[in-house]
Amino acid sequence: MLNQIPMYVVVIFILTVLLTFILLAKAFHTGAKVVMALLAWLLLNAVLAWKGFYADTDTTPPHFVLAVGPPLITILILFITDKGKAFLAKADFSTLTLLSIVRIPVELVLYWLYSYKTIPQLMTFEGRNFDIVSGITAIAVFFICFKGKEVVYKKLLLAWNILGLVLLLNIVIHAVLSVPTPIQQFAFDQPNIAILYFPFTWLPCFIVPAVLLSHIVSFKKLTTI
Repeated sequence: MLNQIPMYVVVIFILTVLLTFILLAKAFHTGAKVVMALLAWLLLNAVLAWKGFYADTDTTPPHFVLAVGPPLITILILFITDKGKAFLAKADFSTLTLLSIVRIPVELVLYWLYSYKTIPQLMTFEGRNFDIVSGITAIAVFFICFKGKEVVYKKLLLAWNILGLVLLLNIVIHAVLSVPTPIQQFAFDQPNIAILYFPFTWLPCFIVPAVLLSHIVSFKKLTTI
């Protein structure tokens, strides 16, 4: 289905996934077990997407739910269990902030996918997606708000995380409602099909949850210190 996508787009996206993986692992000082679990999750989704499992959108609920559900449930468990809270408590503020730089190449990939008619324009910075702002400003916020590992401009960092979360939720809502499922509300002329196929299914099943986690962990830590 996505054979028309140039190889450089695929390579840049896979490298973005790798960068997200590295920054996420660094932010939470993950051990071997967590790393292996993340790798297994990526591999499972790669196989399912490659086999066309997620492309079947006629089921109820759509198979696509299985790509986004487990990460969201995992995040919830991390916040409500003692072990999960202990895991989140060791998160590195500065790396969580820097993780948002992956949104820059993601937005470029989304634009290229739109140009090859595999996602709608509204999912790009030419449409209703302004998430690239979070990626660009992450670099400035990283250098302004941190002195070593210490937060020096708490209010600015808090405001930036709120903005980043709002921008993330905006594109997620538009992306989900553009997938050709029974709940589709947007982009009927050019639905969001790219994320149903390998490797782009890694965007909703890994990159988006990683960025979401970075914001809500940062928000929680900022409001308790």
